[in-house]
Amino acid sequence: MEKPANLASNHRFSRPDSSLPIANGNLAAPKKKWTNLMPLFVILVVLAEIAFLGRLDMAKNAALVDSWADVFHRSHPGGELPMNSDDFSVAKEGEDRNLGSEEESCEEWLEKEDAVVYSRDFHKDPILVSGQNEDWKTCAVGCKFGYGSDKKPDAQIGSHGQAGTATILRSMESSQYYAENNIAQARRRGIDIVMTTSLSSDVPVGYFSWAEYDIMAPVQPKTENAIAAAFISNCGARNFRLQALEILEKAKIKIDSYGGCHRNRDGRVDKVEALRRYKFSFAFENSNEEDYVTEKFFQSLVAGSVPVVIGAPNIQDFAPAPGSYLHIKELKDAPEVAKTMKYLSENPVAYNKSLRWKYEGPSDSFKALVDMAAVHSSCRLCIHLATTIREKEEKSAGFKNRPCKCTRGSKTVYHLFVRERGRFEMVSIYLRKLTLEALESAIWTKFTSMNHVPIWKEERPESIRGGNELKIYRVYPVGMTQRQALYTFKFENDAALRSHVQSNPCAKFEVIFV
Repeated sequence: MEKPANLASNHRFSRPDSSLPIANGNLAAPKKKWTNLMPLFVILVVLAEIAFLGRLDMAKNAALVDSWADVFHRSHPGGELPMNSDDFSVAKEGEDRNLGSEEESCEEWLEKEDAVVYSRDFHKDPILVSGQNEDWKTCAVGCKFGYGSDKKPDAQIGSHGQAGTATILRSMESSQYYAENNIAQARRRGIDIVMTTSLSSDVPVGYFSWAEYDIMAPVQPKTENAIAAAFISNCGARNFRLQALEILEKAKIKIDSYGGCHRNRDGRVDKVEALRRYKFSFAFENSNEEDYVTEKFFQSLVAGSVPVVIGAPNIQDFAPAPGSYLHIKELKDAPEVAKTMKYLSENPVAYNKSLRWKYEGPSDSFKALVDMAAVHSSCRLCIHLATTIREKEEKSAGFKNRPCKCTRGSKTVYHLFVRERGRFEMVSIYLRKLTLEALESAIWTKFTSMNHVPIWKEERPESIRGGNELKIYRVYPVGMTQRQALYTFKFENDAALRSHVQSNPCAKFEVIFV
């Protein structure tokens, strides 16, 4: 499938003939003197050639150096250049190769030599998932869900699929109530793809999206006598939320309870509209699990009511700004939170700071998190499956011949690939320096030249869409979980990036724009 490296050279070099004719076969004295002048003649020829080279422009001079390198290149079997210690890790794959023509840049050559044709066109032969009926016409890959197809599905929702078909666990319930939703346990059961609220899932399924929640809805006057509202109907939750509610009540926090637990108000109301009238809202989940953040929290944000949270220990990752929520991490925190609620409710300036994000916009980290849901989880599943299929194909023998970098003289150009999160196809970028600054600059330049429109642009509230300038939030290797991408992964320095690229020729990255 791959084209062989083009190592032909358009340059040939001849050396002056150092032999001189011998007249009549005699070695007369004058001839001997001429032979003695031979070194001087050679020196004059060399000087003349140097003078000629000095008149060449820089481009032809570079081409001449490259052609000498080509001669050296051809003297080594397989067209491989000897590798220094820094390059030894990529000696088996992605070897340095020189160009076949000085008119062709490294970028042009790599674009041609690294070009691949995959065996499957996902638009003509879409990803098929069995287990529910959906049809995603706007997904970045062909994506179909359904039953009874003659074609063998790529994946099956459920733990029992056909041989060679990936199995999928899809649930938005807490693993504290449904143990099978625990990622480690799902893996032990043979589940291939996990889709839960955990950001460590293969394909996270969250309770948040710009389309569902008008996060930037304006704040309304707080007109209720009670400072907080509660909507709690499951009185048998496995955490301490009811005990915390009782502690807050004993601390003289006036609460209107609309749910089945401690009810003192008629619950037949529009929840978000009701919350708008309160300074605080109790976003009390039924379990304290990482990333398990439900509509309780997001509805509070929409309403412009400061959420008081019991639930995910990492709720700060889901907050629109520091200080925008109160967190009862443990039951012993409840009395102190009650004091803070009283203080804020009696000091408008301090309280309004908790809602400043409503006017100034949420943090980049919050936007990056919610932007993920701009692509539906079903579509992200198809992208995940298609990416996995291509990665398997790229491990075949034919793909190992891709050069992935090009060396001309002392300069090397690296061929990398990048896509925006939520999209599928990759675009090429080229680095002459393996530095983090060069990587981000190349990505920004490439997507700017394409007049790229971020995938979330039409879905975000207009007030926080920004202008046309692209802003990079994260760059990370393809295949990382969203927890890694957003919170835990980072190239520590240029050496870490270089090591990654050398270990992964033609390395692929995803970028998150905010």
